[in-house]
Amino acid sequence: MSEYDSSFREFGWDDEIQNDSTPFEVLPEGDYRFRVEKFERGRHSGSEKIPPCNKAILTLSVNDGAHSGTVQTNLFLFSRFEWKLCQFFTAIGQRRHGEAIRMNWSLVPGAIGTCHVGTRKWMGNDGKEHEGNEITEFYDPEEAPDISEKQVDSQPAPGQGAGAAASWDAGRF
Repeated sequence: MSEYDSSFREFGWDDEIQNDSTPFEVLPEGDYRFRVEKFERGRHSGSEKIPPCNKAILTLSVNDGAHSGTVQTNLFLFSRFEWKLCQFFTAIGQRRHGEAIRMNWSLVPGAIGTCHVGTRKWMGNDGKEHEGNEITEFYDPEEAPDISEKQVDSQPAPGQGAGAAASWDAGRF
């Protein structure tokens, strides 16, 4: 099974183009299963609310049984956001609530968990209102809401092998 949407195609260097619209769709707010598809180390350059600091840039595939998509989120490695780091590492099973851990980023790609996807609106530099998705909460596996059987992890995560079961087991990789 291809991971790419078959309704899209590659362009040649000299092809004609005309479609101005974007296929981007905002997911409805709700609880979703997620899989970390990509993890990048980055640096936040600083803003009014957050000083310069390291950040993890996560690309998550999300699925609630009826809707699926991709959401990118940043985890700031700054003490003010330690709670969000704890939520994330608890959600993927690397940590238990209240436990101190050393963040093991090598286990993040392919990790699965449950999160709440919200929507947010902002005024862009172009003067237009834009809307997108954001992760507002990562759930502890023991307290995560029940989500439909149709799951994100229909393909094994890296390191799970081809014969691995594609079922959900809280905190297990």
